[in-house]
Order: sequence, then C-alpha cells, then structure tokens
Amino acid sequence: MAANMKAVKLRIKSIENTMQITKAMELVAASKLRRAKERAEKSKPYYSVLYEALAGIAACNTDYSSPYTKKQASDAWCYVVIAGDRGFAGGYNNNLFKCLEREASGRNISVLPIGKKSVEYCRRRGIPIITEEFAEAGSISVADCFEISHLLCRDFLAGKFGHIALCYTEFVTMLSQTPKLDHVLPLTDLSLPEGKSAADYGQILYEPGSSEVFDVIVPEYLAGLIYGAMSESVASEQASRRMVMDAATKNAGEMIEELNLYYNRVRQAGITQEITEIVAGAEGG
Repeated sequence: MAANMKAVKLRIKSIENTMQITKAMELVAASKLRRAKERAEKSKPYYSVLYEALAGIAACNTDYSSPYTKKQASDAWCYVVIAGDRGFAGGYNNNLFKCLEREASGRNISVLPIGKKSVEYCRRRGIPIITEEFAEAGSISVADCFEISHLLCRDFLAGKFGHIALCYTEFVTMLSQTPKLDHVLPLTDLSLPEGKSAADYGQILYEPGSSEVFDVIVPEYLAGLIYGAMSESVASEQASRRMVMDAATKNAGEMIEELNLYYNRVRQAGITQEITEIVAGAEGG
C-alpha cells in the first residue's frame, strides 16, 4: 500500500514539472506571437504598393515586354517552402507538407527550404534542394529575403525553372492557420486594385522605360512576398504552439486532479483498514 502511494506521489510530481514546462512554453509562444503579428501587418503595404505598380505598368503600356510575364520552356517547378525549426506546434509542419504534396504531385520539382523541418522533409523524400543556406527560419532577415529573391529571379531568367511558387502558412486568426500556396512567377495574372483603371496610370512616365522599371521592381516585389510569408508563417507557428501547449497544460491539470483523487482514496482505504485492524485486535483482546 505504502509503495503504491509513493508511486502515485512521484507521478503527480512528474506531471507538475511537465505542466510548468508547457505553461512556460505557452507564455513564450504568446509573447513571440504578438511580435510576429505586428511584423506581418507592417510588411503588407510594401509588396501591395509594388504589386500595384507592376499591375499599373502592365495595364497602361501596350508595348511593354518582360521575361517575368512570359511562360518559360522549362516545366520544372521551384517551391519556396517555409516551415518551422522545431516541433511542439501541433499539425503546423505536417499540414504544410501535405499542401505541398497535393500541389506538386506529378511535377518536376525542386525546393528552396526555409526552416529546419523543411530541410528534413526534403531529405527524407529525396527532393532536390536548391540551397540550405537559409535552413534556419529563426535567423532569416530582410536582407536574406532579398538574397533569396534575386537567386530565384536569376534562375528563372536563366530558364532553370518555368514556375516559382511560395508555400507557407497563412495566419487567419488565433485559432485558425491555413497552409497556402501562391504562384509567384511568371506574373501572368496581374490585375489592378478594385476601383482603379488603366487611365489612372496613363500619365506616369517611367525612366529609362516601363519595361526596365518593371524588371527592376519584380525582384523587390518577390522579396516583399517572401518576407511577408515568413512573418505569416512565424505568427502561425507561434499561434499553433500556444494552442498545443495550452491544451497540454490543461490535460496535465486534469491528470493531477485524477491522481490526487486516487491518492486520497488509497490513503483513506489504508486508514480505514488500520482502524479495522485496531478494532478487531481490541475485540479479540
């Protein structure tokens, strides 16, 4: 009986220690989530303005031409896959990889992985990796996003890839994060913002020319997209981790309550047995 009660107490202590860890991880994730959300919101105007400039050039210049808008002869696809560096985030990474598998099925693909989990996934599946230079998502900076963008644009113009897509997780709400895949290049579906027309951009003069300006803007636009996707992914990862750690903390609390109840019952049964033995011994005497 005593040995059983000691084992229960040790089990309770172990779960209490685990609950402290999950609670701490939840608080850290919540703190990082706030900063990631702010960064994601601040990044949106940058690539939105650049996209509008690209759409304006395409709409009001009938004679412009850019290799970024033409379909390449190559049928190879390059996916920029943004995952996490660590686990303990529920289905965050697995859901992203399932989205990639659905979209890339039957295609000739290569991956530029961002995040250690993305690198591990490509290695397991034998998917060609363009570079592992950006394998750690936690250390990616704005400058890295521009470096990635120029690398991708250079390979696209060289005909190494016919299509480039961005695979990341979109932050919808604190309780909802959705894997998303955006086709980036070629830019075949540029459209003006609602309420705008080609006439609104007709008076703009571009030096040295609209085509040259267009080609300069594209890498900057792609870098903004990558940075925005990075910010969305980080926010999604932290939100998912916060939910998972919150659920783990609650489950640990419920387990402790059940074990305490069991411990009290065993203890009460032991006391009752001792009293019974004392009474029986007194009556026998």
